[in-house]
Amino acid sequence: MSGRKETVLDLAKFVDKGVQVKLTGGRQVTGTLKGYDQLLNLVLDEAVEFVRDHDDPLKTTDQTRRLGLIVCRGTAVMLVSPTDGTEEIANPFVQAEAV
Repeated sequence: MSGRKETVLDLAKFVDKGVQVKLTGGRQVTGTLKGYDQLLNLVLDEAVEFVRDHDDPLKTTDQTRRLGLIVCRGTAVMLVSPTDGTEEIANPFVQAEAV
């Protein structure tokens, strides 16, 4: 066994590919991963933020905001997932509203 620590999250396979990043506070951003470091600071190009609902800050709307080239600070990153091969589905746990 080597003395070098391995990172749990291997982001090398996502470089130059589309990723979705969820940040603390509810912000959600997609973009092309251009770089990262051991502290999970991420560099995203062509980044787009999904604007949150003013009435319910935990929900995102269909509105987006173009951000361009950004750096996501590692302490704020909660989730990193690829955008290719994923699709949004309906929440099976939401009860249908009675009329």
